Amino acid sequence: MEWVRKMRTRMATKRLPEDVDDGLETLEEYTQRWRSVRIIYFTMFLMALGFSIIITGIWPYLVKLDPNAGKEFMGLIVAANPLGQMIFSPIFGWWGNKLGTIRLPLLISLALFTVASGMYSSLELGPPNVKYWMLASRFLIGVSSANIALCRSYLSAATRISERTHAVSMVSLAQVLGFIIGPTLQAAVTPLGPIGHVWLWGKMHMNMFTGAGWINVIMSLCNFMMFLPGVFEEHKIAAREVMVMQGGTSERDTWKGIKPSYLSAWTLIVAFFVLVFNFVLLETLGTSLTMDMWAWTHEQALWNMGIMMTTAAIVSLVTFVMIEPLCKLFAERYVLIWGGFSLMVLGRVLFLPWGPDPPKLALAYNASLNLSLDDPAYLGCPPTQEWCGDIPAVSLTQFIIGFALTSVGYPIGVTLIQTIFSKVLGPRPQGVWMGWMTGSGCLSRVLGPVFVGSIYTRLGTYWTFGVTSFMMLVAMIALQFGNRFLIPPTFDKPAPVELQELNKLNGAQIEDNSPDESLLTDKLTDPT
Repeated sequence: MEWVRKMRTRMATKRLPEDVDDGLETLEEYTQRWRSVRIIYFTMFLMALGFSIIITGIWPYLVKLDPNAGKEFMGLIVAANPLGQMIFSPIFGWWGNKLGTIRLPLLISLALFTVASGMYSSLELGPPNVKYWMLASRFLIGVSSANIALCRSYLSAATRISERTHAVSMVSLAQVLGFIIGPTLQAAVTPLGPIGHVWLWGKMHMNMFTGAGWINVIMSLCNFMMFLPGVFEEHKIAAREVMVMQGGTSERDTWKGIKPSYLSAWTLIVAFFVLVFNFVLLETLGTSLTMDMWAWTHEQALWNMGIMMTTAAIVSLVTFVMIEPLCKLFAERYVLIWGGFSLMVLGRVLFLPWGPDPPKLALAYNASLNLSLDDPAYLGCPPTQEWCGDIPAVSLTQFIIGFALTSVGYPIGVTLIQTIFSKVLGPRPQGVWMGWMTGSGCLSRVLGPVFVGSIYTRLGTYWTFGVTSFMMLVAMIALQFGNRFLIPPTFDKPAPVELQELNKLNGAQIEDNSPDESLLTDKLTDPT
């Protein structure tokens, strides 16, 4: 359309920004490079969305398909996604490094993501052992999401050092928004109800549970087209920038000559694991915790958590905008420790139960009574969790405050860990390293749901949030004591300042001792 063309023309970059107008790239290359980076933003958003969009709805969906599946199997289903991602992230990273391009691996992974999402939304067709089909679909979505390692590696290669904090902030924003908006989209399809609509002669079910998967299918098809030739063009500039800084002639020789700090890299990988573990635990536990503590129905839990997630998305958006200005005032490592991890520690402590009374106890499910699962008799803390009658309930106020602190601390932490990690590694190809970083986050998402199934259901909220508070505190202390290892290396070619001063000094002495110009020339050419 004409108005679209005019808008694109008006928004197009007319000339290179002054801070990057140094001859390393043309205006066309700069425009294509940033278009490719923005496509990476959307891909990261979609991969996070693919995990989170079913988090709040997976438990009621599983109960509808198989009422006897249980929360522990639900934990396995949630963990299947990050397990697949954890296994295949280093493989995808190595594959991208080997090919020297990310297009083919990304196209294959997005095709798999589309098929697996459609598989998840087709479970209402009633295949035998349906809960295992759900498990398989989530594992395949996790395998496809391993392309995050490629996205992070490309982002490090396609941005200058001065652009890195901003780019990682935006890609982290895209990822966190994917985690947060997923439950919001699940809440948006909740009005469809558990029956919804049946299309294509009974082969396609569109309801409050399957709608999330169909949203993934549509968005992944769009993302697939973004990586076709002519739309996505790879432009890598990081190694070339450092080569010019050091006066080198080969990009490969330049990055091979820079040795990264492996201690710093592994410290950040472990910190990333702890941070993501705490966030995913809260996201996984959120819906079932609200139903246990305050006797909410399935629809109430989905709707209220959707509202909270939407609010958290707005808070996270503001936080991401503030990260870059904060890092201009304070060192990135201190913003990470005191702006990210400290708030996460406080947020975990606030989830320790402060309520005066235990939560309302629910009756055990009995199919012979012909009652709905949302009947008041079945609402509340289930009797299978023996701690329900002894431990005080978490109050709604402390839950909201703790959730708010997490919405600020997590974006800061996840952004600056990745930013510092990228800078510490230098301009080398980072596919495998980013695979390990992504794998550590995936491991936390594997263990988080299992933690819910074992610690939360068996021991209760004191143990759950006590252990996670301790983990966050230890990680924060470790970063503080080792913060000097988090200082990225500098790549500037050292200027021969002392040599210049020495030449000036020698010249002045010669001029004082011999005003004759020919004698000065003799002394400079013949040191004897």
